Amino acid sequence: MSSPPLRVFLTKNQEKTLFELSRAPQVPQRTSDRASALRLSSMGWKIEKIAAYLKGSEKTVRETIH
Repeated sequence: MSSPPLRVFLTKNQEKTLFELSRAPQVPQRTSDRASALRLSSMGWKIEKIAAYLKGSEKTVRETIH
């Protein structure tokens, strides 16, 4: 039996904060990528697509979202 897809639901304020984090030059790349993963999940992207887009592992994306 497979697990249901993971998806994050964000408020407008949370979306804005994560957007700013994902674009800020002083933020470490790891933090920026995780902020992007959360935003993409909230837009309905699947784990596999987020990992490919960010050039990261599905495991990391899953752990970030979960």
